[in-house]
Amino acid sequence: MESPRAEKVAVVNEVRDRLQAADGAVLTEYRGLTVSELAELRRGLAEAGGDYKVYKNTLVRLAIADGPQAAMHDLLTGPTAIAFVQGDVSAVAKALRDFARGNPNLIVKGGVVGSGVLSASDVIQLADLPPRDTLLAQFAGALSAPLQQFAGLVEALPRNLAYGLAALIDQRGATGEEVVVEAETTEPETTEPETTEPETTEPETTEPETAE
Repeated sequence: MESPRAEKVAVVNEVRDRLQAADGAVLTEYRGLTVSELAELRRGLAEAGGDYKVYKNTLVRLAIADGPQAAMHDLLTGPTAIAFVQGDVSAVAKALRDFARGNPNLIVKGGVVGSGVLSASDVIQLADLPPRDTLLAQFAGALSAPLQQFAGLVEALPRNLAYGLAALIDQRGATGEEVVVEAETTEPETTEPETTEPETTEPETTEPETAE
């Protein structure tokens, strides 16, 4: 049979390992909940990807000492149960919030995601978020929307041009006018023939000399 000290060491190691392996954890106070209510809570959390377990605060403090979750030390007051999350933290937060609405003895203290500590209000805000898959789909849609709009605009340019020409033809046809596509024409240059006037030479006249 293991000594009490060995059992405590095993619990400390378990808490440390589970915090490191989890995607997040939410700490609650469960004082006043009945056994059947705790069983119902555990079932709801399991469906959301959470595993709910009660630990002594002293052992949890030892597990988080000098670790990345050391900042959650202040949340360890009163009876504490930890919901370890595998997957979507917001889904577990939503399950806790919904259960607490009908069972006010369940109090959400806060949580931890990675090395970041969440307050009780942070956990409630997480509960109001859409599921993770929905958020990823919305984010992907927001990224692809501008590209799709640009592609549609480029595709619409020649189509709209064709529609515009067709409408113009129909309009001119209704009024009996012809649609003329003007083209630049270059008139051939004509060179007038140069005319050269014949030079005329006046005959020289010699006056007769008269003898004085």
